Amino acid sequence: MNPFYREYSDYLAERFEGKVQKITIDTGAVCPNRDGTLGHGGCIYCSNDAFSPGRHRGESVTAQIEQGKAFFARKYPAMRYLAYFQSHTATHAAAGTFMSQVLEAAEVRDVAGIIVGTRPDCMPRELLDMLSDFNRRNMPLMIEYGMETSSNSTLARINRCHTHECTVDAVERTHKAGIDCGVHLIFGLPGEDRSVMLESVDAVNRLPVSFVKFHQMQIVCGTALARSVAEGREAAHCFNLDDYIDFCCTVIGKLRHDIAIDRFTAQCPASMLIAPKWGIKNYEFTAKLHRRLRELSSSRM
Repeated sequence: MNPFYREYSDYLAERFEGKVQKITIDTGAVCPNRDGTLGHGGCIYCSNDAFSPGRHRGESVTAQIEQGKAFFARKYPAMRYLAYFQSHTATHAAAGTFMSQVLEAAEVRDVAGIIVGTRPDCMPRELLDMLSDFNRRNMPLMIEYGMETSSNSTLARINRCHTHECTVDAVERTHKAGIDCGVHLIFGLPGEDRSVMLESVDAVNRLPVSFVKFHQMQIVCGTALARSVAEGREAAHCFNLDDYIDFCCTVIGKLRHDIAIDRFTAQCPASMLIAPKWGIKNYEFTAKLHRRLRELSSSRM
């Protein structure tokens, strides 16, 4: 048991018997912030090639899951799986179309649950009702929303095309529908200092969420942010490693204790990353973070 915060693995252990592993699915959907439904160009930091490689585009949901199972089964033959609809905005489709993909995933052997990652402005009532019914009748389903920040001025600056109030509404509706949900925050977005970032953590504490994902702002090749930074039109706060570890320690102390933390960092391919270049894997970051937490705990004794 982690003495400093609730780990996502503990949250999953309460919901599933045995070990479970996420398998990411690409449904071929697009983002409403790119196709003109809400806007064009997407969020200024976003590169789906970096964070959600489209290597499975065009393959069926079943085929993608079976490929993921084959990869993990070599090392973990008794593993069960969570079908993770993460890439792009899978719920930016007709409700019936997306539900058919969820039902297809649920029929694959050894799939124990479903995770839907999406934008808070892409959860219409009709779809939420369907997902709620699935959660009651079929298997556990969780939804994670890209909140990114609670600052509406930042959301406008990064071309997110929704407000924080939209996130609050989506999370509250999801909770009332009986579905566990979580949110995603990015630390270091353009224009945000520590106080603004910590205000977002306070905002998470006020929401009926079960888990949260954090990650550092990354400047990635080919994004609008990378171009703006190169041209001097935008500044982004890229944490150095030690500062980010200390900041995460502060976040842990502020976060509501019942909220599980899925991760603190994200990684894109090194060939695409402009900054920050820490040169460590996610598990190495977590080890350093835990060491720092122990040091802080000892100093207070």
